[in-house]
Amino acid sequence: METVRLNKAISDTGFCSRREADKLIEQGKVTVNGKPAVLGTKVLETDVIEVDGTPIKKKTEAVYLAFNKPRGITCTTERHIKGNIIDFINYPERIFPIGRLDKDSEGLIFLTNDGNIVNKILRAGNNHQKEYHVTVNRTITDDFIDQMSNGIPILDKITQKCKVRQIDSHSFNIVLTQGLNRQIRRMCDYLKFEVTRLKRIRIMNIKLEGISTGDWRNLTEKEIDQIKKLVADSVKTEEASNSKK
Repeated sequence: METVRLNKAISDTGFCSRREADKLIEQGKVTVNGKPAVLGTKVLETDVIEVDGTPIKKKTEAVYLAFNKPRGITCTTERHIKGNIIDFINYPERIFPIGRLDKDSEGLIFLTNDGNIVNKILRAGNNHQKEYHVTVNRTITDDFIDQMSNGIPILDKITQKCKVRQIDSHSFNIVLTQGLNRQIRRMCDYLKFEVTRLKRIRIMNIKLEGISTGDWRNLTEKEIDQIKKLVADSVKTEEASNSKK
């Protein structure tokens, strides 16, 4: 069984950095299997490491889920809210949604316990594609498609140009890179159209197909690697956007 330096073993749990771990060891606050540790100590995975008498827990394995949210489910971690997404999924570990779909919308949403990737995906400047299938209450015209594609004034700004494609008389496909609050509904409302159904069918490289309404699946390692590459250049100074569609 492979041994690692104690400071790395502590750091790998997320408890603190290696430098901070060394300080704790020097201060006599760290024990291994009940015995005081010293700098340079090497440990096995089976060894019990304690700081101030409390065992440190190994870092929880990262969870990445793709969920097909039904209408009526609220994207919140507040468990007292009826119909919250956490109780609905009932996953055995603590997870939280990346971004939001409002209660009346449905479709693809990610859930994870990886706070780092959440921040990178949500940052407004990252231009990650999100694709939607939208149904409205009136017959769609060429002018409607043109205006939706080229920018609509909402929330004191003009929406970015985007790809919009008509599917049939009352539905269209739209690909957004923005994350404005209830953006699609506001855009349609400006043009006197009411959204009767809104379904997100893709986020970046992940598609909804194959996931039944109310079901979820784990992202594959390949999908996770692709997402991490797409968010690798996230601008750290951008504020995260809690967007709803």
